[in-house]
Amino acid sequence: MTSPAPQDTDRQRLWSVDEHLADILAAVRPLEPIELQLLDAQGCVLVEDVTVPVALPPFDNSSMDGYAVRTADVQGASEEFPAVLTVVGDVAAGSGELPTVGPGQAARIMTGAPLPPGAEAVVPVEWTDGGTGGGAAAGMTPASAAPQGAGGEVRVHRPAEARAHVRARGSDVQAGDLALAAGTVLGPPQIALLAAIGRGTVRVRPRPRVVVMSTGSELVQPGEALASGTIYDSNSFALAAAARDAGAIAYRVGAVADDADTLRAAIEDQLIRADLLVTTGGVSVGAYDVVKEALSAAGPGSGEATGAGADDVDVDATRMDFRKLAMQPGKPQGFGTVGPDHTPLLALPGNPVSSYVSFELFVRPAIRALMGLPDVSRPVVRALVKSDGPLRSPAGRRQFLRGTYDAESGTVAPVGGSGSHLIAALAHADSLLVVPEDVTSVEPGAELEVVLLG
Repeated sequence: MTSPAPQDTDRQRLWSVDEHLADILAAVRPLEPIELQLLDAQGCVLVEDVTVPVALPPFDNSSMDGYAVRTADVQGASEEFPAVLTVVGDVAAGSGELPTVGPGQAARIMTGAPLPPGAEAVVPVEWTDGGTGGGAAAGMTPASAAPQGAGGEVRVHRPAEARAHVRARGSDVQAGDLALAAGTVLGPPQIALLAAIGRGTVRVRPRPRVVVMSTGSELVQPGEALASGTIYDSNSFALAAAARDAGAIAYRVGAVADDADTLRAAIEDQLIRADLLVTTGGVSVGAYDVVKEALSAAGPGSGEATGAGADDVDVDATRMDFRKLAMQPGKPQGFGTVGPDHTPLLALPGNPVSSYVSFELFVRPAIRALMGLPDVSRPVVRALVKSDGPLRSPAGRRQFLRGTYDAESGTVAPVGGSGSHLIAALAHADSLLVVPEDVTSVEPGAELEVVLLG
């Protein structure tokens, strides 16, 4: 008997989940940094430390609408014996020239306005008569309606300590402080901070552009009528949504028929806008497994690193490997690069649960690696299994069961069965129970690793 070639033996063996993921991450490089406007940088990752050029706030300012006063002038003030002060003007946010507050004087001041010279504290308008000569004021009359409010007298009914209701210059951040460290993902609060310190642009790694396409002549788009033998395409929607959740810009391509030439043309069309391509279906051993046929020169099962016709995806630039993994669901997988820019392509199985689990284990880490993030995978915890009976798992396979995790009790309960087509169960799961390869039965109360999906 002739011994198989080393590459054939390597191709026939079962690869572990960890080996497959390591191959993917070894081939994926972070995207090159670019300079973006703030709003365009949302969801991107900083590639450099950002320091504070000016203190925040840049000047002492009022945290209340009220009156800027000298503390000595309101010492001992009460409703029975109010301090009567002369109002010397208004200080609004954005005010330029400021009035000076001298002994026995006050300036009407608005929230965010700079503390005028001579003033030591702010008394809220509710502690005064608002300049009306009556009881406690509920608020200030708009300046446009009552400009005389900037003059006259105000009665203050309560004393104020020095710096009361005053936000000190630099109390948020000081000039030279580290505002945001390299590696920070920019969300709304980080965008706000960058704007507050005067940054109009920032250097980041862009969000990866991920193109998702389903394969299968049986697939119909939601909203259309089903014919005999057809089903709705859920995979492309699920994986495009998952790609967005991972931080990518996702493009969903309508289902591609089971035709190798059509798929090669579709892939070529998408290369211009893809940092990563994801296909679902067509990676197993069937006669219509179009992804393997389109991207392997010798057809299904070859696994050779070659491509298709010269008029489609570049033969010399396509390098794909199709392999079987020791996992359930998601045994058949493909990974490689296509096109002149060697764009990564992950070929996932077509069953809905298989494709989603494969996305979480392999595609999400690839997206996070493209973003330049150090932590690419979902968080993992250990929890006690809460079930009515033992959970069965095939020998030699790492099984991923859908579950619901209860952080308070530290337990996880399986949802639905192990079938790779059970979409309804997946919709109610927030975690994956991980049953190791050497475990075939998990008793209630046993401890397992749990991948948190939410």
